[in-house]
Amino acid sequence: MRALVQRVARASVSVEGRQVSAIGPGLLILLGIAPSDTEQDVDRLAAKVLALRIFADEQGRMNEPLRGGGDSGGDARPDRQVLCVSQFTLYAETAKGNRPSFTGAAAPEHAKPLYERFCERTEAARGVFGAHMQVELVNDGPVTLLLET
Repeated sequence: MRALVQRVARASVSVEGRQVSAIGPGLLILLGIAPSDTEQDVDRLAAKVLALRIFADEQGRMNEPLRGGGDSGGDARPDRQVLCVSQFTLYAETAKGNRPSFTGAAAPEHAKPLYERFCERTEAARGVFGAHMQVELVNDGPVTLLLET
């Protein structure tokens, strides 16, 4: 499982010209799922995302997680949201030739339930699984991290 995590000032997803999700400050997560990924992988990655200390503390250092404050954990903060978009292209293989191969990505029937579980665990707004989407974001920092299970 791969998650491209971006700290954003705002982000939104549109399908066929209609906005389906939008968030203010928080995280935009592009989530790729491999055939070998399991529910346990989802739970570990979701916990990691929620605990990432990439928001500014009182001194302006990246020291606060998405939820709560410091190492104490805590409840959701209304000023920090999550938007998750399924992104099979994170498993593109480009070593041979110029046309990407996506054989490393999970089939939709395997990926969709894991994507839904990740969104539930992170309380994320969602894109539309399998749809052609337009994603807009204002990266804050910029801060972009690639997480893998």
